[in-house]
Amino acid sequence: MEAEIPPVPPGPEPPSPGSSGVTGPEYPGKDGVETTDGPVNEPEKPYRGLKWIFRGHQGLRAGWSILIFIVLTLLFGSGLGFLFSKLHLISKGNIFTPRQQFFLELLQVLALILSAAIVALIERRSILDYNLRGPHRMRHFFGGLIVGFCALSALVGVLSSGGWIHFGHAALTGSAIFKYALIWGAWAFLVGCFEEGTMRCYMQFTLTRGINFWWAFGLIACICAFLLLRAKGNGPVGVYIIALLGLVPCLLLHIAKAPSAGFWNAAWFTSTLFGFGHTGNNGENWIGIFAAAFIGFIFCVSIWVTGSAWWAIGCHAAWDWAETYFYGTADSGLVAPGHFLTTTPAGNPLWSGGADGPEGSLLIIPVVLLVLAWLLIIYRRPRPDAISLPAPAQQLAS
Repeated sequence: MEAEIPPVPPGPEPPSPGSSGVTGPEYPGKDGVETTDGPVNEPEKPYRGLKWIFRGHQGLRAGWSILIFIVLTLLFGSGLGFLFSKLHLISKGNIFTPRQQFFLELLQVLALILSAAIVALIERRSILDYNLRGPHRMRHFFGGLIVGFCALSALVGVLSSGGWIHFGHAALTGSAIFKYALIWGAWAFLVGCFEEGTMRCYMQFTLTRGINFWWAFGLIACICAFLLLRAKGNGPVGVYIIALLGLVPCLLLHIAKAPSAGFWNAAWFTSTLFGFGHTGNNGENWIGIFAAAFIGFIFCVSIWVTGSAWWAIGCHAAWDWAETYFYGTADSGLVAPGHFLTTTPAGNPLWSGGADGPEGSLLIIPVVLLVLAWLLIIYRRPRPDAISLPAPAQQLAS
């Protein structure tokens, strides 16, 4: 009597021609699914316990990350402010002097670095992951320095040629020129590091992985509602304009389910928030506030095309240095002591910028549009060489 040979279990069918060759869920051994002759196990339901509230597939959820970051920044800022005050490095009140402004910016940068480092540790990241990696970082930084100075110079040149700004005698001579150039240069670099580090590094990166259109729309609507109820004057108009300009493009990206939607939703929100932050400056008008928000958006574009925020940091620093020190124009209504050249606005404030300075002039809009065009033409490259997006965006806390 011959021994009975057990039947051989059927193996997976070969993939059909033209397929990717990747075994799908119908084959044995994948996701707990047996062959068609055996039982089929139901896929495991996603965990929805307490841990799910705080952590998603990318680790700590973006909303909690931002909340921790804000709390830490406020705590470190308060502690360093108290320390700097006791050391007589800063005085009470926002006195616009080189010493005061330098140490105020320094304590903010230190608070930013400490907070971002702790959040990065919690998220198991490097602090460089917050849009500080990417190719040719120093080249982009110095490129941003050149463009920032040239753009502000072009704006001042147009204002001068139209008679909307008048030059006086140089305010500094001799060694004082170099002394204040270095002091205000260090201050401008810290301004670029803090504002870009907060908005275009940490916030832009974190929101890219954790915001969708409806969250962005809701948060921006809250900002606009707050301004409608609390703000005075026409300054908030600049925030409303940037909020409206981003509405349709971000909605279309959302409908199309574009992989880049998270990045542009984040850019829409951070740019609006950046403009909102300038509404607290006493010397700002609506044009200056809109310009700040629009420039913030351009800085987001620079991350998209260069792969990091270094160009934005350099451009921001050079713009502020040229405005505050080199040309001696008003910056949000304040003229700094120790500036090199002396300028005074003249004529219609709509064109001269008035007390706001060059940023409050309508002529700033074509200048920043030229900067945007320059960015897209010079740095345009295939996506793999530019920013590496985080995984698909998820909601802030859901």
